Amino acid sequence: MQGLDSLRQRWCRETVEPALRRSPERRESFETGSGIPVERVALPTGLNAEQQSEYMEELGFPGDYPYTRGVQPTMYRSRLWTMRQYAGYATAEESNRRYRFLLEQGQTGLSVAFDLPTQIGYDSDDPMALGEVGKVGVAISSLEDMTTLFQGIPLDKVSTSMTINAPAAILLAMYVAVGKRQGVDPTSLQGTVQNDILKEYIARGTYIFPPQPSMRLITDVFAFCRKAVPRWNTISISGYHIREAGSTAVQEIAFTLANAVAYVQAAIDAGLAVDEFAPRLAFFFNAHNNLLEEVAKFRAARRLWARIMRERFGAQDPNSWRLRFHTQTGGSTLTAQQPENNVVRVAMQALAAILGGTQSLHTNSRDEALSLPTQQSVQIALRTQQIIGYESGVADTVDPLAGSYYVEYLTDEVERRAQAYMDHIDVLGGALAAIDAGFIQQEIQDAAYQYQRAVEDKQAIVIGVNQFQVEETSRLEVLRVDPALEEAQRRRLATLRTNRDAVRVSELLTHLEMGARGKQNLLPLLIACVEGDVTLGEICGLLRSVWGEYRPAAWV
Repeated sequence: MQGLDSLRQRWCRETVEPALRRSPERRESFETGSGIPVERVALPTGLNAEQQSEYMEELGFPGDYPYTRGVQPTMYRSRLWTMRQYAGYATAEESNRRYRFLLEQGQTGLSVAFDLPTQIGYDSDDPMALGEVGKVGVAISSLEDMTTLFQGIPLDKVSTSMTINAPAAILLAMYVAVGKRQGVDPTSLQGTVQNDILKEYIARGTYIFPPQPSMRLITDVFAFCRKAVPRWNTISISGYHIREAGSTAVQEIAFTLANAVAYVQAAIDAGLAVDEFAPRLAFFFNAHNNLLEEVAKFRAARRLWARIMRERFGAQDPNSWRLRFHTQTGGSTLTAQQPENNVVRVAMQALAAILGGTQSLHTNSRDEALSLPTQQSVQIALRTQQIIGYESGVADTVDPLAGSYYVEYLTDEVERRAQAYMDHIDVLGGALAAIDAGFIQQEIQDAAYQYQRAVEDKQAIVIGVNQFQVEETSRLEVLRVDPALEEAQRRRLATLRTNRDAVRVSELLTHLEMGARGKQNLLPLLIACVEGDVTLGEICGLLRSVWGEYRPAAWV
């Protein structure tokens, strides 16, 4: 076997130099404040041939299989992660103002939060939506709403992530239609749609349709985007909500990757070749307080996924092996007591994500446990990312904690334990069967119960909650959504329905029903529907009438 020095030279020549030519944004020379040069990547010294072989198998170089050390050879030396603050509330106008503010403050990508009616396929004027419009995200019922949401924001220059699942294909159709209104070709659009229904059945609950048609919508998005929107991430397979529901770090990546295996198999079963869609799969993970376990979790997840894709599914394209992920700091870790302490928690969690090699990051605001964030709070959250990126030095070298005995031990253990979970899920028949049997849900519930017991017994200390409490004398200002905005949204929808071509709407819904009962890709039909002013609720209502609604089983 070649020595590490010669392997490093080849890696630089074949991998790093081409990457630098593609990403010339940042300088190539780094040094500490004391003038000490910072190497692009630190490598061990003094290894014998057997140790070098083991090193390359488990760690390798950044940007090379199995990607333990990162999916890009230069990581943040070429470009910092995308700073993508999750935002959206009230109406499209209100949220558009927040997006413009964040972009002015240096945010480098948008992330859209939708309200609960939108997430479960109801228009703002539906009786089911009463009292919920705009409360936990922005209300989007029509293409007009979506157009207003991105008013003055050029979609060919901004990457947008949309946290939407059951009706993800419909919101993607709206986004494509808004781009066309702006004169942006769909092939230029960049972003991500979450589109992950399995974790909704497991941990979050904003599902609409049963699994089979839901999986069809997901694979329809895969197939449509492959040609029409090739720069779009067609799914963000989410461990975030699994962790928020109470899972451990090991369970988070085990259950997320098990879901990912189910999506890959569904796409293959739908007739897609693995390398046609796998490069556009993305992931979404949580960052909690145990700094080094979180770093190890991210490193282990990359290694697991690379081996799954190459060995289990036979993917040939290295882009299919790379696990690219967005991270959000842990909302469930933040407290209503002494909320200023949350700034420290978020900084620590953000640092874990960056040391773990995330591609994009959202930092929660200090008022997470109290309300939607105020403008001041979200600015502090964004500044947290910027300070780490530009002042801490941790982005100057790739995978700076590699080689730490403890980090490498944790990486190996997280991988081993996650693999054991995934093997058991395979025995059960895969993720869908494990969900149907209640296995994954029960494991999360047990972990959440154990943690809560630890907090109550003071085996786990939460500052300000069960230790170091103080009498609260002041509260942060909280954001309150004006109830009048809901009525204004209802009026806009009434006007839309009055002014649109009712005959055309009926024709479009008829065509959609025929498509839903058949096997054709539904995305072109959905785009036609939203461009014809068919609303989100009307589309979802039609699909409910064809496919029915999901009802979870009861487990004893």
